[in-house]
Amino acid sequence: MKKFTSILISLLIFYSCSSQQKTGLYSVPEWSKEAIWYQIFPERFSNRDTNNDPGPIDMKGAWPYFTPDGWQVHPWESDWYKLQPWEAKLNKNFYDIVNIRRYGGDLQGVIDKLDYLKDLGITAIYLNPIFESPSLHKYDATFYHHIDNNFGPDPAGDREIWSNENHADPSTWQWTSADKLFLKLIEEVHKRNMKIIIDGVFNHTGTQFWAFKDIVKNQQESKYKDWFIINKWDDPATPESEFQYAGWMGVRDLPEIKEDENGLVTGPREHVHAVVKRWMDPNGDGDPSDGIDGWRLDVAEMVSHNFWRDFRKWVREINSEAYIVGEVWWEDWNNYKMFDAKPWLGDQFDAVMNYRFTRAVKDFVLADKVQIDAIAFTDSIKNIMSNYGGNYYVMMNLLGSHDTERLGSLAVNPDGMYDHQGNAKDNKDFDVRKPNEVELKRIKLAYGLQFTMPGAPQVYNGDEAGMWGGDDPDCRKPMVWQDISYETETSHPFGIKRIPDEVKFNSELFNWIKKLAEVRNSNKVLSLGEIEFNVIDNDENILSYRRIMGMDEIIVVVNRNPISIEINSISVNFLASKATWNDLITGDKISGGNNVVKLEPYQILILK
Repeated sequence: MKKFTSILISLLIFYSCSSQQKTGLYSVPEWSKEAIWYQIFPERFSNRDTNNDPGPIDMKGAWPYFTPDGWQVHPWESDWYKLQPWEAKLNKNFYDIVNIRRYGGDLQGVIDKLDYLKDLGITAIYLNPIFESPSLHKYDATFYHHIDNNFGPDPAGDREIWSNENHADPSTWQWTSADKLFLKLIEEVHKRNMKIIIDGVFNHTGTQFWAFKDIVKNQQESKYKDWFIINKWDDPATPESEFQYAGWMGVRDLPEIKEDENGLVTGPREHVHAVVKRWMDPNGDGDPSDGIDGWRLDVAEMVSHNFWRDFRKWVREINSEAYIVGEVWWEDWNNYKMFDAKPWLGDQFDAVMNYRFTRAVKDFVLADKVQIDAIAFTDSIKNIMSNYGGNYYVMMNLLGSHDTERLGSLAVNPDGMYDHQGNAKDNKDFDVRKPNEVELKRIKLAYGLQFTMPGAPQVYNGDEAGMWGGDDPDCRKPMVWQDISYETETSHPFGIKRIPDEVKFNSELFNWIKKLAEVRNSNKVLSLGEIEFNVIDNDENILSYRRIMGMDEIIVVVNRNPISIEINSISVNFLASKATWNDLITGDKISGGNNVVKLEPYQILILK
């Protein structure tokens, strides 16, 4: 009866998913169902053009609002927590000064690494913000209609171009050298049959945003005074400034764009619409092939549903196969409650960044003290699939991002609440070391689950190279490459003694993910097929599931244990239908029927 109930639930989820697949405006892009995503944090990915490295002029307007004496672009290969001489003179701790650092990553670096990504098996790229901004993270835009000048080849020339524009009038917008290099990046991505989306931050800007600067200068007389939430104007008769405005989450660095019941008010609404057109069809000829393939939308729950409905229409009018993914994440961070993002799907987004999936995998595969069993894990996945219906197959299923602990450090510190006290700044007991061999096995199992379950897997840049690091800013270390020799990590942000950790590219982990990507790209059933779960032994956490599409099927068997386990193949009910199965990872043959199958610690079998 238990088996029948499990099968029935799986089938109901599948048919619910299928029935919710809509057509036209609300359909999901076909390509996104088979995507393997790679997220790039541009400033820390690859510095291939040192001539465009940022200087003090480029950082003006970003925290901490001054450039210390002796400041310089940070050595890419340096020990992350070690203070450079100019940093040590500030007499502050690591976390008080780390955001002054710049490492010089640029778009040429991305272009030069596209073949690396192709070799890994990546089919789609998500770029964190690339619009002009004084910060390292670019979530505080100066312009939406220009790429950051330090990402292109001629920063000074780009500044000159900006000065000749009326930023409120799209007809005056020109193409800077950075803009043109981004268009080349799009072209190179498409040449490799890959897709590319970019981060849209339309809830707030930076204090250097062109319209906000006009407000600061002209106050009530500014033509843009209604673009932002102004609480109090400056009194010119007093020496101090009384100017007050709303910032995102109270952060004054990020002025919040004004909204009404339909979202962004007149003015910024039209500006964003023009920005969408600029990057989705750059030459305006009606052919979107020279533009981006979609958007990732930041803090999407803080913008009206009505605006996102209009935004989807704008996007799909240009490219009917464009992909839109929202950041809809914590409903109640303090009480560890994530959103059920269903209200945003269909008529607004195709998908969300699926942090609910991450948490379930963490608690099943990585955790010890808070570990959930196989039944609880499958129930979690079924619940999310039921919530998201047909859109689940295009969810961005991630295991790490620029906003959380890296997977490597999550494996080292697995028993806390995800995205809570995830670095040494917020948690004195947080362990900053690299993963050990056992933890690496768990990491590989986590990827095995990610690449064999419904939803589009996403790799955060560097995780495939074995990088580790806690929550922001430690998840934003410069990328580890094979051709760079790195300092050994011996420093701690608070001077605590630690065992030295060698920093180098982890070829074993890279090749593991490459193999999983090859298996997924070669077997559409892993992207498109329905799923049916079978918990073999809940006490021992032995899980299996079947992916089915027509006559095609793949069986996955998981051992979430630190010891070897022997099971009878007949207990994997799915295996009874065929005499022989091939493991797509090792090439070994597994017999169906009454035969013993040995599972190594944390092993995953992918059988066809």
